[in-house]
Amino acid sequence: MRRIVRLTAIVAASLVAQMALAGCAASPGSGASTVTECRQLSPGLPWFGNIRERLQTTIDAHSSCTGTFSGGRVPVAIFDWDNTVVKNDIGYGTNFWMLRNDKVLQPANKDWKTTDRYLTDAAAVALSAACGSETPAGQPLKTSTDAECADEIVAVLDDTTRAGEPAFAGFDARRMTGAYSWGAALSAGYTAEDLEGFAAAMKQENLGAPEGATQTVGTKQVDGYIRVYQQIKDLIGTLQAHGVQTWVVSASPEPIVKVWAEEVGIDAAHIVGVRSVYENGIQTPHLEGCGGVPDGDDSVMTYIDGKRCWANQVIFGVEGPAAFEQLPAERRQILSAGDSVTDVTFVGDATEARLVINRNKAELMCRAYDNDDGKWLVTPMFIDPKPQRTDPYACSTKAYTNPNNSPGPVKRVDGSVIPDQTDTAH
Repeated sequence: MRRIVRLTAIVAASLVAQMALAGCAASPGSGASTVTECRQLSPGLPWFGNIRERLQTTIDAHSSCTGTFSGGRVPVAIFDWDNTVVKNDIGYGTNFWMLRNDKVLQPANKDWKTTDRYLTDAAAVALSAACGSETPAGQPLKTSTDAECADEIVAVLDDTTRAGEPAFAGFDARRMTGAYSWGAALSAGYTAEDLEGFAAAMKQENLGAPEGATQTVGTKQVDGYIRVYQQIKDLIGTLQAHGVQTWVVSASPEPIVKVWAEEVGIDAAHIVGVRSVYENGIQTPHLEGCGGVPDGDDSVMTYIDGKRCWANQVIFGVEGPAAFEQLPAERRQILSAGDSVTDVTFVGDATEARLVINRNKAELMCRAYDNDDGKWLVTPMFIDPKPQRTDPYACSTKAYTNPNNSPGPVKRVDGSVIPDQTDTAH
């Protein structure tokens, strides 16, 4: 009898320990815990307005700890990464590290047009002139000492040549953007493990640099530090403690995001980033397809509507063109978080809470401030927030990005135009 009692006690203790690790405490006589016994968002981390309370309400309403979720489809939360989970951009940070360490390779046939089908002739000519033809194809360019080459690459990463000419054209701007796909293509010629190594070295440097630090790439001053937003890390941990499945869907290359995601407790299996095509283990300049688009077509990536496609395809198992469409509410994420136009579609798909970090990105801010259903939550950046925008967002005329990259009015689901919006979260 004592052995049975002892075993029962051990099992009970084990269950209590597992619940404690999940952020829950046992509630006598009940199959669920009370809200106060489950992990709560830290009151020691400041949030704008009443956002912490509203997020906690959303979590408690879909919680395996409180008992409000007790089976069926596991609730999902999806986060953008760059400038949403962290301050600054890990994709560009890795590009900068590669330039400083001579890791960018001379393109095939010494032809920059092979690096991205949307690269303009002007950009290809400018890159060839700046970087020269002395380095054999497939060998590292000396960008740590060749400032002219490094400067041209940095300029093209920012969408224009140093002469101010457009660097990319011809893509569907609701499904991808040339600068981001080209940023991924700069690591072509390496394995995913190589890229992870570059990202790990960059992470160590950027986390160790003082807040606000810059670095010199070529002759240009660029961001030289990255910080995890502690409020978002706490939000992710609290969601996980309540049984909400947390994902990252990012427009940075997936191997890079995997290296960083461990900083907030998200494992590699729950990461969706830019996915490149690999041949014999070596990255090519081409992209995997989504929504029925074949690999190598290079017409869709984790960007605006393409970000929804990748979320629907990987997280919710939707195949074919239907992945570009909004799913029924019962199949969508309960919470999404983003900071830029690239996030506007998937953030808008969230059914309960849509968290927006204010970086003055017009289309996203128009929808967030319009807040037609009361579920948008706008917060200033947690580190070095932007000052209030002086002019209203031009929502009624030019804040929307059309597929041909031209501007237009931002419209609600019913077709009505969103009026211009004033910046109030700063």
